[in-house]
Amino acid sequence: MENIIRRFAGVFILGSVALGYFVSPYWLLFTVFVGVNLLQSSFTNWCPLEMMLKKVKKN
Repeated sequence: MENIIRRFAGVFILGSVALGYFVSPYWLLFTVFVGVNLLQSSFTNWCPLEMMLKKVKKN
C-alpha cells in the first residue's frame, strides 16, 4: 500500500510541476497540496488516498 501511495504522490508532483511549467503557474498549488498532505500524514498516520484505495480494493 505504501509503495502505491508513493507512486501516486510522485506522479501527482511531477505532473503538476510539468503543468505549472507548460500551462499555468497556478498548477504549482496542487504540488503544495500534495506536499502538505504527505507531511500531515507522516504525523497523523491518516491519508485520504489510502482510505480511497482501501474502498476500491473492497469492491
